[in-house]
Amino acid sequence: MLHLLLQRTMKACFLVAVITGITCCIAFETCPSSSCEDSCKNRCGQKFNRASLCQCNDHCERFGDCCKDYHLCRYASDETLESSPKPPSGSPDRSSCVRRCGEKYNKKNPCHCNPKCTNFNNCCEDYNSLCSDQPVTGASDRSNDKSSCARRCGEKYNKKNPCHCNPKCTNFNNCCEDYNSLCSDQPVTGASDRSNEIPSGTEITNEEIKTISEKLFQVDHNKAQEKDIILNKQHLTSKTRGENDHCPSPLYSYVNKELLSKPTYNCFIALLDNYDRKTGTEETMGPEHMDEQDTFLQEIMKTDIMKELYKFFHQKQMYSTEQAFVADLKKMWFGLYSRSKNEQDSSGFEHVFVGEVKNGKVSGFHSWIRFYFLEQQGLIDYYSHNYDGPWLTYPDVLGKQFHWDGYFKEVGSAFIGSSPEFDFAIYSLCFIVRPNKLCRISLGGHPLSIQTYIWTKTTYDNGKNYIATAYPTF
Repeated sequence: MLHLLLQRTMKACFLVAVITGITCCIAFETCPSSSCEDSCKNRCGQKFNRASLCQCNDHCERFGDCCKDYHLCRYASDETLESSPKPPSGSPDRSSCVRRCGEKYNKKNPCHCNPKCTNFNNCCEDYNSLCSDQPVTGASDRSNDKSSCARRCGEKYNKKNPCHCNPKCTNFNNCCEDYNSLCSDQPVTGASDRSNEIPSGTEITNEEIKTISEKLFQVDHNKAQEKDIILNKQHLTSKTRGENDHCPSPLYSYVNKELLSKPTYNCFIALLDNYDRKTGTEETMGPEHMDEQDTFLQEIMKTDIMKELYKFFHQKQMYSTEQAFVADLKKMWFGLYSRSKNEQDSSGFEHVFVGEVKNGKVSGFHSWIRFYFLEQQGLIDYYSHNYDGPWLTYPDVLGKQFHWDGYFKEVGSAFIGSSPEFDFAIYSLCFIVRPNKLCRISLGGHPLSIQTYIWTKTTYDNGKNYIATAYPTF
């Protein structure tokens, strides 16, 4: 009853104030002066001001930062308020974020009100004041970091930048690592699919990709069993940029040597010392190196995984014989190209499985076997992990940060406990059927995506593209 009486008294007081032109003295009696930082006196409707201790506009109730006497503003005359954008009775004003905070991207709108607008610099003018307690600075406040796409999406090419954030970067394989997550609501397709690879009229659906990936997962007979690997994952981080070593112990506490002595593992391991990790250094491939490539391909083609993969492509009329399939795999994976000037210094296999160093940073390096051997040699220092997959058996997926003999890898994702033929098959599948795109697969009932990029500066066999990179993404 007392509360109702007080409300009526304050309403009457404001009516008197409007009629007589004097200020109602009891409305903001907690503030003795003309204005106070913790009061809405003479501030009703004022736009967001981060210098103030509390706020006095319609949005403070949503963000929980209203001044304690904000409720008194409800009785103020509209003429006494600092006008804030008023939504029309029908659709919201598309030049404002009023009633649009978090709204999905719509190319028809002149400006936008979702968190990604800070990366594209196309937010509405009132985005910060209406849609955030504090002005949004983009991904992890990396606006001045030229190794990130934060606030750089669509930026014109600048040769001084270590990586790029415009659509053409997918063609040149020089996108920043966070390009897809920051600069696209949908996976960027970049260049067209690999020429003359998928026959005209042949369709491979997402469901078919999930089905064949599940089949490959099921027939990985050489994968690690639970007893074969003991991981010491230690620190889980959400901040991958800082070069902070949070893990005093190695990642691998134990790996069964018998697992690593299986034929496909032996053939894979023999390939790892054939490369110089620094881009710009010409790779020298002698006859023995070529023989090792052939031996690896011959060995993995004996496995059920590769037999199933070839069967899938053969049924789609993409390869007429197993020999043609193997010959194409050899070229797309082991064919050399230049990531620097003119030196033949790189290949898909080297980048994905061995790892490279370019511009002072580790790139590629998505092999758990390679990681284990280098860690055993004291050349890998495991720092932390930022993702641990839902799989309770192997293969699993881990995203990790580490130093490789003086060079940092900010985010390196890899299958854990998978056989070499499984990695090779999954990446080949996605590169062939979804090049330059997110390839959505299914493993043990759990969804996962594989990102691949094509190398477009040079080609083989009348326009086919080499593999630039392939890795799990989450």
